[in-house]
Amino acid sequence: MTQFYRVNLNTCAQARGVVVVIDVLRAFTTAGYLFEAGVKEIVLTSTVEEALKLHQQMPGSLLLGEIDGIPIPGFDLGNSPSELSRYDLRGKTVIQRTTAGTQGVIRCLHAENILTAALTNARATAIYLERLAPQEITFVLTGYFPDEGWGDEDVACADVLEAYLQNRPIDWHEIDLRVRHSRSGKHYDGTREAFPPPDLDMALAVNRFPFAMRVEKKDGLPILQTVPVD
Repeated sequence: MTQFYRVNLNTCAQARGVVVVIDVLRAFTTAGYLFEAGVKEIVLTSTVEEALKLHQQMPGSLLLGEIDGIPIPGFDLGNSPSELSRYDLRGKTVIQRTTAGTQGVIRCLHAENILTAALTNARATAIYLERLAPQEITFVLTGYFPDEGWGDEDVACADVLEAYLQNRPIDWHEIDLRVRHSRSGKHYDGTREAFPPPDLDMALAVNRFPFAMRVEKKDGLPILQTVPVD
């Protein structure tokens, strides 16, 4: 029987084996929509400086990211899935830097297999995990800081993945409410320009994507790519 563990950004550095890095609002929701729009690959970075340097080394690449949810000056895109439809992204390489999601990947230095997940590809991620059949799975809840009231949207996604893997029923109405009423979810109430309400609805498009997202190392860089499961 698979053992499940949960960590956050403060405790994920020692995670080993199979790791699923979760960011519902919004890094890996956005990543799914990037791939749906035809992006070739996503390079995950930790710092703004690193992202800018890689951009210079990768002609034609696009910079996407945020700091505390706010778009970064000089970047091509913010971390907003509803913003992507304005661009032709087919065949592009995107360099992504976010405050939570990409940090979780970068900090999992000892993991053998790293997947990234949101509700938009939860079922596909679970199918891929079933095929791996690991003895242990660690969920990295990148937005989870319970002392400050953050992160129930990521906890909800981990709950969904565990339910799939244990063949338990899922109360999707409850999941929807938890995400909408999470501290992060409440930012998408239409009063903050950097947090457009359509982003929340797009994050709640459960199982929209028929692919898992796996991190591969290329030339020392963590590259996110899709793995179709259907």
